[in-house]
Amino acid sequence: MILGLAPGAHGSNRTGRMFTGDRSGDILYRVLHATGFASQPVATSRADGLVLRDLYITASAHCAPPDNKPLPEELKNCRPWLERELELLTELKVVVALGKIAFDVYLDILRSRGVIAGRAGFVFGHDREFAIAGGQPLLVSSYHPSQQNTSTGKLTEPMLTAVFRRALRLAGAPLNR
Repeated sequence: MILGLAPGAHGSNRTGRMFTGDRSGDILYRVLHATGFASQPVATSRADGLVLRDLYITASAHCAPPDNKPLPEELKNCRPWLERELELLTELKVVVALGKIAFDVYLDILRSRGVIAGRAGFVFGHDREFAIAGGQPLLVSSYHPSQQNTSTGKLTEPMLTAVFRRALRLAGAPLNR
């Protein structure tokens, strides 16, 4: 599962598919295609023929927040939807949190469920892996593929590809799928 921040106002909020039609999706779908998670490297609309393989994409906030910065109250209001998605994904093996907010929201859910006692040992960083007790999915953190991160070189396509190759390995999938 990919956990992002929120639907982009001019991207997925318009197209109806996460990371579709915005700059963040440009790099993400190329990487997902290169690692076998997507049937094609481009996502332009829900009717573009793209098929995801063994992957679910969701967001910490389920509405497009002003300036792409959800307030804590917005995250709290959207949290029941994310919690229900997590309950329904019974075969989930790996969660890739794109960005610190997604990382924090996911860990807060685990803490509220009593899965983790606290945040000690969970320090956000790019391409970091965290084992969660109790048979929970492994957690991988990554910088978000926002234009701000990709245009400055904080996140490059090879760096994001490494994250999804790690996710494949952790999920037990062949790297050459």
